Amino acid sequence: MNKRFAMCVIGKNQLVSLIKAHKCIHPFDYGLLDGDGYVLTVKEERTLHYLEHQNLVSNEVVFTPPEFVAHLTAKSKYGRMGLSFLNAAKVHSGFIGRLALELVNLSNERQPITIKRGDPLMHIEF
Repeated sequence: MNKRFAMCVIGKNQLVSLIKAHKCIHPFDYGLLDGDGYVLTVKEERTLHYLEHQNLVSNEVVFTPPEFVAHLTAKSKYGRMGLSFLNAAKVHSGFIGRLALELVNLSNERQPITIKRGDPLMHIEF
């Protein structure tokens, strides 16, 4: 039997159902739903100095069910501050764990940028 699969981002209602059925994001906060995605927060405060590269890790543990992949993007406010997102943004099916974003401070002002624990950092879409 031929199965057809569509590549798309699931909507908010489907995302909430997926999270309830599979516990895809823990801890989960309805207030962090954003459009068709969810905003992951920072586990530990970090300060990035000019041209410094660091990994920022999500506070939330993520599970990507076997029939899904996920996509990450950094919140645009960090780009406007001068932080650049370096790594691939795909989360493989079956992944379980915290997610890391590789960031470098390319600020025009050449000043340190601090991201505090619990700050919203990255969008995840399934």
